[in-house]
Amino acid sequence: MADPPGCCRPCATCLLCLYSCQWITAKKEKRKGLRTTKCDCSWFLFLFCVFLFTLVWLYFAIIILNDFHNFNEFIFKQQKLWLDWSLVLLIATAVLITYSTVLLVLALCLQLCGQPLKLHWLHKTLLIITALVVAAAFTGLGIKWAEEWKSARISLQETGPFLHIGIVGGMTLLAWPLASVIYRTRNTGLKVFLLLAYCAVMIALYLAPLGITSPCIMEENQLPPKPALVGHRGAPMLAPENTLMSLQKAVDCDVQVFETDVMVSADGVPFLMHDEKLTRTTDVQKVFPERADMNSTAFNWTDLQQLNAGNWFLERKPFPTVQSLSDSDRDEVAKQRIPSLEQALEAAKESNISIMFDLRPEKHSDYQSFVNATLDAILKSGIPLQQVLWLPDEFREQVKERAPGVQQIYGRKKDQDEKEQLQRVNLSYQNMSFEEIRQYRQDNISVNLYVVNQPWLFSVLWCAGVSSVTTNACQVLKEMQHPIWLLPSRTYLMIWIVVDCVSFLMILWAFLLLKKCSQRRQPVESETDVLLTKINSLMQD
Repeated sequence: MADPPGCCRPCATCLLCLYSCQWITAKKEKRKGLRTTKCDCSWFLFLFCVFLFTLVWLYFAIIILNDFHNFNEFIFKQQKLWLDWSLVLLIATAVLITYSTVLLVLALCLQLCGQPLKLHWLHKTLLIITALVVAAAFTGLGIKWAEEWKSARISLQETGPFLHIGIVGGMTLLAWPLASVIYRTRNTGLKVFLLLAYCAVMIALYLAPLGITSPCIMEENQLPPKPALVGHRGAPMLAPENTLMSLQKAVDCDVQVFETDVMVSADGVPFLMHDEKLTRTTDVQKVFPERADMNSTAFNWTDLQQLNAGNWFLERKPFPTVQSLSDSDRDEVAKQRIPSLEQALEAAKESNISIMFDLRPEKHSDYQSFVNATLDAILKSGIPLQQVLWLPDEFREQVKERAPGVQQIYGRKKDQDEKEQLQRVNLSYQNMSFEEIRQYRQDNISVNLYVVNQPWLFSVLWCAGVSSVTTNACQVLKEMQHPIWLLPSRTYLMIWIVVDCVSFLMILWAFLLLKKCSQRRQPVESETDVLLTKINSLMQD
């Protein structure tokens, strides 16, 4: 088989060796009469599907990074092992996508060079393993972390216009090997099928923007104000969570609200702590090894004050930002203790920021006494009550009676028959649609969504009009002065038309150019066939 113009024999031989895992020169390949069989075509199709499968998983892996700290905490609670599993996820995903991409590029280059697609059994085995690993990852995601499907849906409204351009570009480049196959094969039915399927896909892609919506497709003057920042347990990327240092770092990031979690000690002192056990964020296993697995509320305040609440941050490095801490910050981290609610309220009052908290554990038998102790601490602190945002639902009416100035914030959506108009809601970003955000904004209901760490997510929620977001990455979101992208609808329409026209012209060019190349090869191949026929006849005579 003659090589197409621009495809040298050494290059074709190298490509064949990498794909087939055996050294077959172009001459030897021709002498042995190797051809691409239907089985080879089936394996190429499988390779293409695996590539798309891993590409989709790569997209999901990038999206779920926003919530991956929750997964790290979950694994620690189950296995008592701390590791930044996001690095494992990204490395494994990068290996899979790189492998499938390299194989696909080799196959496409071989097709353009007119070489047979003889995939080696080792590659076949690895492709099957790749497909099974990615399928297992998607299955695990669906079973244990189903809410991330909602995150993916939200991300598509942020990335949709750009994904469309990328997919159109990829399918346009695919026109070259496709045209090569069509002009090489003698099976008319296969030619018609491939051509019709490709045309159908391209027409669907060209019209896809009709179904693409994004809150960031708007005029500049329609952009809502930047959402306020709520520090999730302070600034946990810069200091140990739920400590006074974390609160101060959050203040430095211009947060308007310090979000925290409150528990009450055995002797009635409210203190800041998220987990029911102290093992993750203190050195309780070192100080009280025999009591390490006890609930946080089982310790009295004197015991809690003996625990260090900062060294774990330096040892486990829950976020990559820990590596960049200054020496003075490291010294301060090492001195952190569990703060009482009274200390946190005093710091919030001095810094003139609000404080919002959950009271844990909700199912405790003494929960009402926890509410009373927490209210006593708030009233005793002297903080202006309008700076306190009360989130717990239990005994809310009692709280309104004792401290009517406290701001009530609800962890649910408003009911249709709501007697009292809600002023503030605090919900997961996955549980509120952009239409609901706009409706709440029109109804003057302040919407706070949690936990928003990635700029892409903050950007799309900004465009949607959310009032505030709870974040671990206040130092990152503070620097954002504008959404990542904002396109007027007319500009997007122009980009859509230009991309479709350029794509169509490139596809047309690919088919015409390869048709011309195919016509040049046909006389040579015909002469060769005639010569071989004559030689065969002479040998038979």
